[in-house]
Amino acid sequence: MDEEAESLIGGIDVEAVPVEPDSAEPGASFDWLASTGVGLSWVETQPLTGRTIVVRADPARIAGYAVRDESVGSSLHAYGGMPYLFTTSGALVAVNAATGQLSAPSGRTSDAFTYGDLAGGDGQVLVVREHDRGDQLIALAPASGRLRVLLATDGFLASPRVHEDRLAWMQWASDVMPWDSCEIWIADYSPVQGLRRPRRVAGGPTESAIQPHWGADGTLYFMSDRSGWWNLYRWRDGRAEAVAPMPAECATAPWESSYANYLLLPGQRVAMTVQSGPEQHLAVVEPDGGSRMIQTPYTSIKPYLAALGDRVALIGASPTRASEIALVATDGSDEIEVIRRSTARGGAPTASAPEQLHVRADGATTTVLFYSPTSAEDGGPPPLIVRPHAGPTYQNELRLDREIQFFTSRGFAVAEVDYRGSTGYGRAFRKALDGNWGRLDVEDCRNAALYLIASGRVRSDAVFISGASAGGYTALKAVCDDGPFTLAVARSAIVDPQRWRTTAPRFQRPHATILASATSPVVAEQVRRSVLLVHGAADQVAPIGDVDGLAAALQQRGLLADLVRFDGVGHYLSGSAQQTALDAELAAYRKALRRMGVAMPA
Repeated sequence: MDEEAESLIGGIDVEAVPVEPDSAEPGASFDWLASTGVGLSWVETQPLTGRTIVVRADPARIAGYAVRDESVGSSLHAYGGMPYLFTTSGALVAVNAATGQLSAPSGRTSDAFTYGDLAGGDGQVLVVREHDRGDQLIALAPASGRLRVLLATDGFLASPRVHEDRLAWMQWASDVMPWDSCEIWIADYSPVQGLRRPRRVAGGPTESAIQPHWGADGTLYFMSDRSGWWNLYRWRDGRAEAVAPMPAECATAPWESSYANYLLLPGQRVAMTVQSGPEQHLAVVEPDGGSRMIQTPYTSIKPYLAALGDRVALIGASPTRASEIALVATDGSDEIEVIRRSTARGGAPTASAPEQLHVRADGATTTVLFYSPTSAEDGGPPPLIVRPHAGPTYQNELRLDREIQFFTSRGFAVAEVDYRGSTGYGRAFRKALDGNWGRLDVEDCRNAALYLIASGRVRSDAVFISGASAGGYTALKAVCDDGPFTLAVARSAIVDPQRWRTTAPRFQRPHATILASATSPVVAEQVRRSVLLVHGAADQVAPIGDVDGLAAALQQRGLLADLVRFDGVGHYLSGSAQQTALDAELAAYRKALRRMGVAMPA
């Protein structure tokens, strides 16, 4: 359990970065919000430079920092973990997004590991690092640069949390996903002796226990879905008890490490997010177990809650309000102070806000976010774009989405579908897609479209489907059957689920195996409608070769709308590549509509 391996790091690698004090750049995004005791810190993108920096806002000033000439960010477990930490002396320890290496006051690492999930601990920094054989939990002495391996496993580790002489962490095996099976462990801990007497306190083969956090009195809090919903529990005196049981999700599927969907407030109160379907709220749980929803303008809250006194700091958004950092009062006044927002305030007055629909078919209820167009050529029903989300273990977020507004402002209706397998609806719904990928998700997207057609909200002859990554596979499978889809758009699509089992990142390979257990590749001979393929040539998750082969076969059958390739681009499209992809998608829709004699707004 405790390894004696030690090493040293050397060199200094952190620089100050100018930031505007009043607001962030247009299009900036915010992540990894944390409390510094007297202020807040967060990760902020700078679209003009393309960098991601750490911003620290104290009562006296606001300042930006970054790894020299690079961005701050972590690709731990492929999707990331807390990439920075301010030590008690105010020094910054951060992860270089380009290399995955750790930069500390004494210098930087230079090894084969990827670092992330930083946390404070008794004057040291606790860090999780990963290589292709497993994870290690290490303790870093920032001043000397000494690294000590505390724990190693061929599986996964996350969220180390220290309280006095005890350490808690998340742990799961190499062949499972943390939202299916995850454990909370604790051990006696000291910087000198390391870990002693490790023991499991929650989680198991059919339980996902996540987000450990110590209370001031030594009580250990965590989220668990043992009831079928991720709810808050506390462990003390050798037993666990529910804090605020409810039929709602109070945690986010742990795609990244160090999520914080709840925090402990003074007076033994707890603030936490509560999600029902796509909508999230902020709640305060009182010491007697009673809870109260706080009224905020936000319907989407990122899983990075932080405390500043008795106020909750959060990153919130809504369909008409862009993402912003705010302080929310918990004293009953529900007052909100916005700390940081982009200079592009909220959404345009004509932004389309969704209607939440519930479609019942095939023995299941599917939630759909339906966006009406904000411009139209005439008063008739508009064409429809159905969008299955990526993941697929995720959900559609109820917040301002640039891509959706791009299409609604050009006369299209958009329907986002939380198909079976989505999060936000409990464990059983989340696991319904296991072994059913390419079937249940397709059925739910089809039924959503048929419902909107039958209700007269959209045209019956102009229904498109568009998805990315796993959602791209859903879109491709959807046009392997007759109706109602006229054309499919597949961005960074997984074409061969069986190959994805080997190309997926180490973290996600069990996910791919579970989902692909009864799936088949997309074969051109089965496709019945036109397809637009958009793909990065450097995509390692969904290899471009699969897409090239599919495109060639579709071309021979006259079903290839286009293949848009981006040299040097990986699995995720951003910046100019993302805009080019949107323009190509719009062009494909308009071409299909012109064939029907349908005119669309310019």
